[in-house]
Amino acid sequence: MEKAWLRSYPEGMPEEAPTPPFRSVRDLVEHGFSEYPDNPAYTNMGQTLTYGDLNRLSMKFACYLQHTVGLMRGERVAIMLPNILQYPVAMCGVFRAGLVVVNVNPMYTARELRHQLKDSGARCIVILENFAHVLEEVIADTDIDHVVTTGVGDLLSFPKGFVANFVLRHVKKAVPRYQLANCVSFKAALRSGANKKLQPVDIGFADIAFLQYTGGTTGLSKGAMLSHRNMVYNVQQNITWQGDAYEGEPSIIAITALPLYHIFSLQGNCLTVMSQGGLNVLITDPRDFEGFAKEIAKYPFNLFTGVNTMYASLMNTPSFKDIDFSHLRVCVGGGTAVQPAVAKEWKKATGVTILQGYGLTETSPAAIVCRLDSEFTGTIGLPIPSTDVMIAGEDGNPLPTGEIGEICIKGPQVMEGYWQRPADTADVMFPGGWLRTGDVGRMDEDGYFYIEDRKKDMILVSGFNVYPNEIENVVVEMDGVLEAAAIGIPDERSGEIVKVFVVRKDESLSEKDVFDYCRQNLTGYKRPKRIEFRDELPKTNVGKILRRALRD
Repeated sequence: MEKAWLRSYPEGMPEEAPTPPFRSVRDLVEHGFSEYPDNPAYTNMGQTLTYGDLNRLSMKFACYLQHTVGLMRGERVAIMLPNILQYPVAMCGVFRAGLVVVNVNPMYTARELRHQLKDSGARCIVILENFAHVLEEVIADTDIDHVVTTGVGDLLSFPKGFVANFVLRHVKKAVPRYQLANCVSFKAALRSGANKKLQPVDIGFADIAFLQYTGGTTGLSKGAMLSHRNMVYNVQQNITWQGDAYEGEPSIIAITALPLYHIFSLQGNCLTVMSQGGLNVLITDPRDFEGFAKEIAKYPFNLFTGVNTMYASLMNTPSFKDIDFSHLRVCVGGGTAVQPAVAKEWKKATGVTILQGYGLTETSPAAIVCRLDSEFTGTIGLPIPSTDVMIAGEDGNPLPTGEIGEICIKGPQVMEGYWQRPADTADVMFPGGWLRTGDVGRMDEDGYFYIEDRKKDMILVSGFNVYPNEIENVVVEMDGVLEAAAIGIPDERSGEIVKVFVVRKDESLSEKDVFDYCRQNLTGYKRPKRIEFRDELPKTNVGKILRRALRD
């Protein structure tokens, strides 16, 4: 297979990423502890942990897991936390004890939480106290026998931490009552592990680092087995691709607003930044865009990662104008396609291009990323070093350049398979190690890839394929539109017709305005036949618009 993308690589970019210097994520974080002990590692709500602080705290937590809980090599620990300082402490502690991290979305319902805990077989969970009542509902149906609860303010200095916990518990009433057996506080767990000696555990490339569950939008979520090899290779691929992007900057300062339990932020911010001794600025509630903007205005950040809706909403926030972007070097948009209108507005406001990146939970996740010196053109970029990409037909064979088919990926970052689901693993893997992504796309003559849409989201109008992304990109070009989502709805004559849900910036915008605009910019079968205005669109916790919820 010709690798056309290599012709478009930046000068000096290798076809293969160097072999990672670490055999495990544990080695990666311990390298940070030894090389950068005085560097700030994480900051949240005005409190900063250095790599030295993280070393000491995570060692205590690792010893708690080994000595008090009695977990053995390879057992699973669930972490159900938002972006607070306790997350990196717990994560590093789990790896140092030779265990596996099971990331859990704190917003899960009882049904979703029961499934993930039961499926993973986790015996211990670290959970924000705000969500402990959900765990109480399901814990009897799981293998969890040790619970570590924590409040938002537990690692903040006094009196800030005390005030934060008091307000959430007693003023905002954000911590419902719960009763759980074998439950200790995070601080008590750290005290329990203090002054104990960690037992050495041998872990390497082949061992599982994360059970990273997919969103489950098409049914029960599946646990992607991401090995230490997958994760450290993808970190190395990221670093190789970034080149000298931060040259002249004292260190990397990343705005980490996407949740660390999500693969995009976990890899691109948490691990890649830590491997280089940088700082992650944790944003606990990125949906409070005014607070978000005011918080990041305090830092000379040079890395910003986000999803399309986050970029759009942040720019629509009054305090956005007070943010200093003079140090910003790299902006990455992932999770879903960045809309041209959003990219154009961001570049105008900040002077920095949003680089689209593409990947999945199953690819750890980075696989295709735009060149750092590129302008926004709608492409998702080029396969990063050590990655092969193929556009495949229904038979699994590669299609000619320019034709639309399924994006398939091969590389060291591709998962080991789905946890205890060999049939599901076989469904997404072609012979030779190719992962079927379920995304529809194409490659041009220069090796640049373009994503059209998810297979399941494609709309079929009178036999013609209509891709929702194209419709949405047109609609959001309108001055009065903040967000848009397109779906197909049944129609007796054409099979399906296009319906568009619109969130307005300008309340005077009418259905006729939208119909007229689409008539000017879309061919007949692509034009929406139904318009519905909404105050907001349903989204995942990382800001992906849930078309399935709109269809339902």
